[in-house]
Amino acid sequence: MSKHVFNRFFPTPDLLSAPSFGVDISDESIKFIELIVTRNGIQAGRHGEKDIPPGVMESGKIIDVKKMQDILDLLRREEGINTVRVSLPEQQVYLYEFQLAKEGLKSIRESIELSLEEHIPVPAEDAIFDYELIKEGEKSLDIQVAAIPKTVIENYLTVFKNAEISVRSFELEAQAIFRSVVKWGDMGSYMIVDFGEKRTGIFIVSGGVVMFTSTLDIGGFTLNSMLQKSFNISYDEANKLKLEYGLQRNMENKEVFPVLLNSVSILRDEVAKHFVYWHTHKDESGKENQPIKKIILCGGDSNLIGLADYLSTSMKTPVEMANVWINIESMENQVPAMSSKRALSFAASLGLALADFDKN
Repeated sequence: MSKHVFNRFFPTPDLLSAPSFGVDISDESIKFIELIVTRNGIQAGRHGEKDIPPGVMESGKIIDVKKMQDILDLLRREEGINTVRVSLPEQQVYLYEFQLAKEGLKSIRESIELSLEEHIPVPAEDAIFDYELIKEGEKSLDIQVAAIPKTVIENYLTVFKNAEISVRSFELEAQAIFRSVVKWGDMGSYMIVDFGEKRTGIFIVSGGVVMFTSTLDIGGFTLNSMLQKSFNISYDEANKLKLEYGLQRNMENKEVFPVLLNSVSILRDEVAKHFVYWHTHKDESGKENQPIKKIILCGGDSNLIGLADYLSTSMKTPVEMANVWINIESMENQVPAMSSKRALSFAASLGLALADFDKN
């Protein structure tokens, strides 16, 4: 998608010149980070995570506006957060490809708006959309469209405004993650698997554009719950087992492994389904998609021992852990502000903050 999705609707005020905080909001927490320019290059500044109580957020929608506003207000007062770039939840965003004939075309935006209801289950007047030109042919334009219900955006704007925090832009979570884990200028095709606490995002990016997103209700919480139920232990004990043994295939792990595999194999099947579809699908002109070079893992629970090896063996494709600092050259000679494992869960917030420095 475009560098700052939906920014056309909420443009950056001219007075804003300082780097923004990247703020990634899930149903369970808010992760934030700022990038600052020093004599040694770009460095991570203030960062952290705040828990969101149950019932405040649901599937990316703000349910309790007042509580969410209070959380953000506290964040502003404690951390000095005044200007932000915010991720939009994949569960609420509709992403699709659209081809427009050049002949008789007066306005791309008007043409998309007229056909919006053919592609999304929301009336056109109740949606906000943005688009990216993927390819221009002799007779047609290939467009990527992202749309979201107005009420979702309006609630986000309300809580930030009432918390006295200025929103510089909204952006797809997938686009933000892409910016932090793929080297700038790389036009190849990649599948990104964001394995989080409650859900997993599966994204395909190609030619610098997010082409596909999907969300699966499986995460670290699912694995812990399965262990908890299977061995009749506490949630914390289950989490400890998961972290200690993971998907190692050995005698010591003969009891934990099959329990975890039940859930992880569902994730693998979903990844495989989208991987195969990408490689067998052709666009409207009959052109095949560029092959996926590798699968990149990120997210707080992607550290599961053996997960990368399991997916790589199953998919017969290279799988690697993300390097979220890949586009910050100055980090090569610095000690990162957080461990590599913890940084995996900050991929989206870091990608948002990187928008101020994006060279693409």
